[in-house]
Amino acid sequence: MTDLLRMKCVPCRGGEPALTPEQMAALLPEVPEWRLIDLDGVKRIERVLKFPDFKAAIAFTNRVAEVAESEDHHPLIITEWGKVTVQWWTHKIGGLHRNDFIMAAKTDHILVS
Repeated sequence: MTDLLRMKCVPCRGGEPALTPEQMAALLPEVPEWRLIDLDGVKRIERVLKFPDFKAAIAFTNRVAEVAESEDHHPLIITEWGKVTVQWWTHKIGGLHRNDFIMAAKTDHILVS
């Protein structure tokens, strides 16, 4: 189990710096199925997950939503037939925060639990 999975998100109210490229590079191996993307100048981490049908995709989406609510940190989730795309980033800082990697690890754990 990754150390990130054991962590809780800390409130991020803005004013904190986004992770540096070096910090991102150090955290990415902890969530190897995730890829770093840049959308309109904002760094995010993204994973596309495959499911056998829409019902399974919705069930996964709902489980991610429950964890996101409990951690008060919310992703972009796109749910389609047999596929869910999840993106994590921290809106308040316009980039990536350690919380995003924590939530990526928790998203991965939902998939295997």
